[in-house]
Amino acid sequence: MFTESTFVFIALGAIFAYSFYAVLVAGQLSLGQAGFASLAAFTAATLAPSPKDVGDLPALLIAIVIGMSVGALTAVILGLPTMRLRGVFLAIATLAFAEAVRILIINMGWTGGAQGMSVPKVVEPWMAWVILALVAYWFWRQAPSRYGRALEAIREDELAARAMGIDVGGHRLSAFVSAGAIAGLYGVLWAYYVRLLAPEDFGFTKAIDGLVTAVVGGSTTFFGPLLGSVFLEMIPEVQRAIGIEAGWIRPFLAGLLMLLVILFLPGGLASLLPRRTLRLVSGTAIDADPEGALGGLAQRIHPAQGETVVDLVGLGKDYGGVHANKDIDLHITGGEVIGLIGPNGAGKTTLVNMISGLSKPTSGTAEVLGLRPGKAAVHKVAAAGVSRTFQHSKLFARLSALENVMVGGHLVGKPTFLRRLLWLPSARRDERRLVLHAARCLERVGLAGKESTAASALSYGDQRRLEIARALASDPSLLILDEPAAGMNHVEADALSALIGSLAQDGLTILLIEHNVGMVMKTCSRIVVLNFGEVIATGTPDEIANNPAVVEAYLGSAEPEDAS
Repeated sequence: MFTESTFVFIALGAIFAYSFYAVLVAGQLSLGQAGFASLAAFTAATLAPSPKDVGDLPALLIAIVIGMSVGALTAVILGLPTMRLRGVFLAIATLAFAEAVRILIINMGWTGGAQGMSVPKVVEPWMAWVILALVAYWFWRQAPSRYGRALEAIREDELAARAMGIDVGGHRLSAFVSAGAIAGLYGVLWAYYVRLLAPEDFGFTKAIDGLVTAVVGGSTTFFGPLLGSVFLEMIPEVQRAIGIEAGWIRPFLAGLLMLLVILFLPGGLASLLPRRTLRLVSGTAIDADPEGALGGLAQRIHPAQGETVVDLVGLGKDYGGVHANKDIDLHITGGEVIGLIGPNGAGKTTLVNMISGLSKPTSGTAEVLGLRPGKAAVHKVAAAGVSRTFQHSKLFARLSALENVMVGGHLVGKPTFLRRLLWLPSARRDERRLVLHAARCLERVGLAGKESTAASALSYGDQRRLEIARALASDPSLLILDEPAAGMNHVEADALSALIGSLAQDGLTILLIEHNVGMVMKTCSRIVVLNFGEVIATGTPDEIANNPAVVEAYLGSAEPEDAS
């Protein structure tokens, strides 16, 4: 029933699917892999020495090096201008590239034109499966590394990933280059197995086949492409076994399966298998390792008392004719807990977006921890020591609570991917340190015991606490909390107030946006009040509570002491 070629095509299909998996894991939809594969295949078949001269295996290895290099280089050239595109726009741009390459190859004399070119058959089944094992191994070791978690975070929520200090553009480009190299590898293997290399081997249908294989198998688990390839390559074999000869059945079933997976099984077939989670860290294990919180991880020197952390002069943000913020002057020093209050629409979130670099001011100047937000990239502002939560929770929904916080520790952790490939003990030690650090952050916000729970499965109040734990994991100097007590009862809000106070004692500077005025009055050393995008008052809690302008604009007509 199953011939030798069936097993080879399973391996080749899985390798091609891994080129899609490489970018899908980072939330990218690229259809240019067929173009990378065709360029690599024709270039390698032309430049590599003949197997008659150097032997089959050396000729194949040289061709693989050439093909992967061509694929990676082409991905860099294509990726630099297209990595700003998202979703369907990236898919269209890369598909156009692949089609342009196909037409170019048809019209080039050295490729044999539409007839293609002959290539000696070198690839044996064991070669294909050994190479597939190496590709799968690469992604297996990538997934639990700092690099792998960063890609998953980008896929789940790009904005939150930037705020955690992840260079989204750099990581997306690296994933795209990996996809190009693997597609080039596939192109070479295909050429040296089928013997007759034609441009039509790498058309639109090939790109869709690779995408379907990756998605049906599972684009969030490293063995998903292999599952998808096995499943889809078995369809024609089963057809032949039962005597059905209809070429339309496989593409029909593939399309139907992809639709069903997208609608009902977003994780693909691989999601039906149990997912391995990180080993939980008990409180006893944390206590047994007093250096587990930050021992061996990068640590910051926080600004001293009185040292400038934030300096805003005449800061403003306009959206057309609407002034979201106007002429804001604000000076924050080390160790302060600053409350930022005001009615809905007063411009509070816009202001902290400018401070954290997510939004570029239209007037005035801002300096935060020595950087100019708006001019510096968001991940560089985060690297300087700014960490934040969001008004509307931005968690990595499909990751566990522990993994969310480990992503938050991206800046204090060490790169481990390459060392994981070589099984170096130092990689395991560094990962263990980060796990312990993340578990301690969870414990500090009251989420001990929920490490393995998916972020999406937590209650709303726990999600807010998880976001704070993730922000703490980067060991920030300036912590921005945007309505952290939303959804909490008064007991939980009191516990949060005590946590903020303890963080300030640890040397953190905290900027708190909150509608719970009583909590702000009790927690903050100084309060700034915004109304219609302008600062209308600043001072101690007592001064704010007795300020007539604040009472009129925000606190209402009740007596100040009742408002608190």
